[in-house]
Amino acid sequence: MDWGNVKVELANFPNSTYNHSMIPRTITPLLKQLAGKYPVVTITGPRQSGKTTLCRGAFPDKPYVNLESPDTREFAHSDPRGFLSSYPDGAILDEIQRVPQLLSYVQPLIDERNVPGQFILIGSQQFEVMTTISQSLAGRTALLKLLPLSIEELTDAGIQPGIDSLLLNGFYPRIYDAGLNPTQALGDYLETYVERDIRQLINIKDLALFGKFVRLCAGRTGQLINLHSLGNDVGISHTTARSWLTLLEASYVVFLLQPWHTNLSKRQVKTPKLYFYDVGLAAYLLGAESELHVNRHPLRGNLFENLVVIEALKYRYNRGRRNNLNFWRDAKGNEVDLVIESGPDVVPVEIKSGATISEDFFKGLRTFSAKLSTPPSSCALVYGGTERQQRSDVNVWRVGDVAEMMRMVSG
Repeated sequence: MDWGNVKVELANFPNSTYNHSMIPRTITPLLKQLAGKYPVVTITGPRQSGKTTLCRGAFPDKPYVNLESPDTREFAHSDPRGFLSSYPDGAILDEIQRVPQLLSYVQPLIDERNVPGQFILIGSQQFEVMTTISQSLAGRTALLKLLPLSIEELTDAGIQPGIDSLLLNGFYPRIYDAGLNPTQALGDYLETYVERDIRQLINIKDLALFGKFVRLCAGRTGQLINLHSLGNDVGISHTTARSWLTLLEASYVVFLLQPWHTNLSKRQVKTPKLYFYDVGLAAYLLGAESELHVNRHPLRGNLFENLVVIEALKYRYNRGRRNNLNFWRDAKGNEVDLVIESGPDVVPVEIKSGATISEDFFKGLRTFSAKLSTPPSSCALVYGGTERQQRSDVNVWRVGDVAEMMRMVSG
């Protein structure tokens, strides 16, 4: 597949062609497998990433309950025992973060019945902030994260957009399902879901200021976070900037890539880098409304880097594995975009949006490798071109090959 040259105008696709319920999700077999072993499976991820479609498709015979519905939520809140008695064989409970106290009543039920696959819980907040789950269901639930569609899933479904199209459209299933204009769809997404979710988590008095904060975060995609600078540019304190960033992280809007901790040098950067879980949302926030805008944008390289980092993360999450991604940078500015831990080994990955390979692309990889006591078993470069290469010391991959690269890295 020539990933560099194929351009697809998603808005022109007929609705019936790309119904995302027909795009198989890589995580499906694992979800079913875990439901056969655990009494509860909890699946979290961004709003509109396909969690409900996934779970209803995987468990068509299970009752589906959406706690976003006010009357349902009130019943669950005011009479949790009565509510749960309506589902003697369990159910899919969507938007569980809306009634977290319900989980305290789920626990004795599942312990009493002692059968796997009773409840499937869906949430649009990071598990780490849903403290009720960790308190009530410790050891009783399997945990999965579902991000929007991956390039691997699109390719398997016969959808192969070009790079600028991927950067513009992002990966939310509804954009592919209904052939939506990404500018319209992502604007609605931001207003409908992100701002509403944030308001549920914290009382933000000035939504316009918060909107400015989110846009300025997009302008820092692929860069080290400087909360003082970000706060100053928005007109808020750095503590408010930290608080708002934590909210965006909890709501699966931004992803913070942590620096690789090692004793290579004491002069290593210890600040995380900022990415968006969906690159299309970042492109929208930067004002891109067409592939031409993306192609000519001064941050196109940053968006490309965002795309590759999150594709690597999707590969891990879709297989039920933890995030093992980091980056490395020293005080002199030497950097490797991704450092992937694989058992005792580490694999450095450089990400370059350019379509033509230059010798300069390999500089960071070689600097990093030279600092290790044991050279890495392999190094990788993901670039914006169309040819795969296997060099003596580096495997060169196209953007459509990230899943295959991760498969090789993971052994």
